[in-house]
Amino acid sequence: MAVRVEHKDFDIGAEIAALTGGRTDIGAVVTFTGTVRGSAGDAPITSMTLEHYPGMTEAELARVEAEANARWPLSATLIVHRIGELHPGDNIVLVITASAHRHAAFEAAEFLMDYLKSRAPFWKKEARPDGSARWVDARETDTEAMQRWKSSAFEKG
Repeated sequence: MAVRVEHKDFDIGAEIAALTGGRTDIGAVVTFTGTVRGSAGDAPITSMTLEHYPGMTEAELARVEAEANARWPLSATLIVHRIGELHPGDNIVLVITASAHRHAAFEAAEFLMDYLKSRAPFWKKEARPDGSARWVDARETDTEAMQRWKSSAFEKG
């Protein structure tokens, strides 16, 4: 289990190899990589700046990762989330889940991404070509997706 919040980019293949290397208990590896889009709806964006509260964000991501490991029989997990100014095409987030069987790995990855999209303590600001910028709110569809994972741990937050 690992969580990282960092400015630098990540290498998806290297992250998978580091997480699964030498492991014979893993039969399924599921990854999700989120990247910066070049537009928000019909409006083009030139960059996205992600901010966080150091210490609190990592602790909260570790908590949700522990929740995933409690819900599913996972062999390994990794969440990497970038911060700072990112541009269209840049990686934002990487989630890797590994398990003996695919079902647990797929569900856990989906759970973690639903959480990251709706409740993770990151603040995103999109910059436009005209120099304007706007803070991004969680989308209602992301919040609704999180509802299917209701548990006592999430009902508190």
